[in-house]
Amino acid sequence: MVMGTHIARLVRTPNLSLLIVLLSLLQFVFMSNGEDSDILNLLTFKDSLTNPSSLSNWNASVQPCNGDRANWIGVLCVGSKIWGLQLENMGLGGMVNIEILDAVPTLRIISLMNNNFEGEIPEIKKLGELKALYLSNNRFTGDIPDNAFQGMRSLRNLFLANNAFTGTIPTSLATLPKLSVVKLEGNRFVGRIPEFKQNVKVVNLANNFLEGPIPASLSRMTASMFEGNKNLCGPPLQNCTMSMASPAPSPSPVPSASATASASPQLPPVYKKTTSALQIALIVMSILLFLVLIAVAIFIFSKRKRKCGKGSYGDDSYKLRTSNVDQDKVKASESGQGVTKRPVDYSKLIFMKGDADRFDLHDLLRASAEVLGSGNFGASYKAVLANGEAVVVKRYKQMNNVGREEFHEHMRRLGRLNHDNLLPLEAYYYRKEEKLLVSHFLEDGSLASHLHGNHSLDKPSLNWRTRLKIVKGVAKGLTYLYHELPTLIVPHGHLKSSNVLLNENFEAVLCDYALRPVINQEQAHMHMTAYKSPEQAINGRINRKTDVWCLGIVILEILTGKFPENYLTPSYDSNTNLATWVNGMVKEKRTSEVFDVEMSGTKNSKGEMINLLKIGLSCCEDDPETRPELKEAVREIEELKDRDKQESAIGEVNAIISGRRRTRSGSFSSFNR
Repeated sequence: MVMGTHIARLVRTPNLSLLIVLLSLLQFVFMSNGEDSDILNLLTFKDSLTNPSSLSNWNASVQPCNGDRANWIGVLCVGSKIWGLQLENMGLGGMVNIEILDAVPTLRIISLMNNNFEGEIPEIKKLGELKALYLSNNRFTGDIPDNAFQGMRSLRNLFLANNAFTGTIPTSLATLPKLSVVKLEGNRFVGRIPEFKQNVKVVNLANNFLEGPIPASLSRMTASMFEGNKNLCGPPLQNCTMSMASPAPSPSPVPSASATASASPQLPPVYKKTTSALQIALIVMSILLFLVLIAVAIFIFSKRKRKCGKGSYGDDSYKLRTSNVDQDKVKASESGQGVTKRPVDYSKLIFMKGDADRFDLHDLLRASAEVLGSGNFGASYKAVLANGEAVVVKRYKQMNNVGREEFHEHMRRLGRLNHDNLLPLEAYYYRKEEKLLVSHFLEDGSLASHLHGNHSLDKPSLNWRTRLKIVKGVAKGLTYLYHELPTLIVPHGHLKSSNVLLNENFEAVLCDYALRPVINQEQAHMHMTAYKSPEQAINGRINRKTDVWCLGIVILEILTGKFPENYLTPSYDSNTNLATWVNGMVKEKRTSEVFDVEMSGTKNSKGEMINLLKIGLSCCEDDPETRPELKEAVREIEELKDRDKQESAIGEVNAIISGRRRTRSGSFSSFNR
C-alpha cells in the first residue's frame, strides 16, 4: 500500500529524471510516428507547468492539428504540423522546460506572455530554428548569458519586456542576421547598448539602467524606445557630454533579483545520482500504469467517436457547455416569466431583431455542438438547435474593455447593421467574465479554408471568376462599415481570410467586425490583424488606412494562394509580409509565378489579374500616406471586369447576330424586337 501511494505520487509529480526516462522508453515502446511523439512531448510539457487547467483540452486521443486548424488550445498549426505555442494570459507558471520543446522539430513560435513563469531565462539557443520568442510580462530574473542567442540565425522577434532580467544586454543578440523586433523594456539591464549589426526595425530598451551613447545603428528609433534610462545619450536623445560618454561604474546589482534567482529551486541534473533498484522498479511500474491509462483513454475516446459520429468540422461532437455561466441564476431569471413586457433582463440571451422566441440560453446549452476552432479570443462552436437551426456561438473571455452599458450599446449598434456582405449578429449573452456572440452558420466555411484546405471534388479550388467576386464582396462590406461606423478608427479591425465567410453562392460575408472597442486592449494589440500593420510596429498606432492594408493582404492571399505568415506573429515583420514576397517576385520579372497554380479560368483574364495584383500591392504600402483611400481602392476594384464572362457574353451576342443575318429577312428587325 505504501509503495502504491509512492508510485501514484511519482506519477502525479514526476521529477525530471523520471520524466526523461519515461519519455524515452514510451517513445521506444509505442510511438509509431512523429505526430504521436509531438503529442507526448506537449503533454509532458503541460505536466511540467503549474496551474495548467487552461490546457484542459490537450488530450492524447485527439491530434493537436487538423490542417491549419488547431484542436488544442494555444497551438498554432500549419499543414497539420505544430508551428507554434501561444499560451498567453493563462496563469501558467513554473520553469520553461526547453529540453521537451526541443523535441518538437517543427516548432517555430513560442509565446508565453502574461503568465507567471519564473527563474532564469531558459537555454533558448537549443531551439536553433525558432523564429519568434515572446516571454514578456512574466517573473523571469537573473543575468542573461552573453552567448544566450548564439546560432539562432532564424530568430526574428524577441519579446522579454517587463520581467526582472539583470546584467548587460547579451552581444550574441546583436549579431543575429534576421532579427527585426526586440522588446527589452521594463527590466534591470545595465551597461552599454551593443552595436546591432543587422537592420532591426524596432528595439525598445525603455525603463532600464542602461548608460553611455546610443549606437549609431539605433539612432533612427524614436526617443520613447530609450526613455527611463537616465544615463543614455546621443540621437534620438540629447547629445553626449564628455562625462556621459566616458565609461561609468556599473550600478550595484539589485539584491532582490539576484537573491530571488539564487533562492529559486533548481531542477536536479539528469542522472546525478546512481539509479537504485527501487527507482528502476518504480520507473517500470510507472510505465505500465501510464500505458494502462492511455489504453483506457483511447478506448473511451473511440467509443465516444463511434457513438457521436464524425462532424463536418472535426471529430469532436459534444454538448456546448459554458462552465462560467451561472445556470441557477439563469433559471431563476426565466422562472415566472409572464406575457406582459418587462425591462430587458441582461442575464438572458439578448436578440438583435426581437425574435427571442426562437430559442433561449438553455436551448444553446442543450444543443449538440461541434468545435469549429479555438482562436486567439476564445472558442467557436456550431450548435444545432432542436428545431434544426444551426448557429455559431463564439465565446469571448477578453471583453472587459468597457462597462456593461457601453457594451450593450455597442452590441445594439452592431445589431442595426444590415448588408449582404456582413454576417448579422443574431444575439448575445453578457456576463462580466465572458460573453457569447451568436450568428447564423454558413455551411461553406471561410475563405481561408477554401484557399488553404485540401481540395476535392466536393470542395474544388476557387476559380478566377469566383475569386474576383469575393474580392468585390469584401470591398463592398468594408465600404458599408466605413459609412455606418465613421467614429471607429478601424471599422473592421480584424480583416483576414478566416474572417471572410462564403455563402452558398460564394459571396463574401464578413464576420468578427467592429469588435476592437470592446476587446481588452492588450489582447487587441496581440491578436487583431490591425495591430500587425507596419504603422503599429513603427509608430505604435493604427489609423483609418489600416483596414486598407488588411484588404491588400487579403487580395494578395486570394491571388497567390499563399498563407500570410505575418498572421502568426504578434507584430508586423517585413520578412513575413506577403507583399514583400510579391514585390520581390515582380522586381525579378517573375510575376507569372506569383498567381496560385490551382486557380482555373484565367485564360482570358491575365490583364485583370495583373491589375488586381497592383491594387493589392498599393494597399500594402508600408507608409499609410502612400496607400489609396478605401473608396479609391474600392472604385478600382469595381472597375475590374471578368474577361471570361465578358468574352462569353460577346460570343453569345455575335452568334445571335450571325444567325439573324443568315435569315432571309436579312435585317436586325427581329433581333431588335
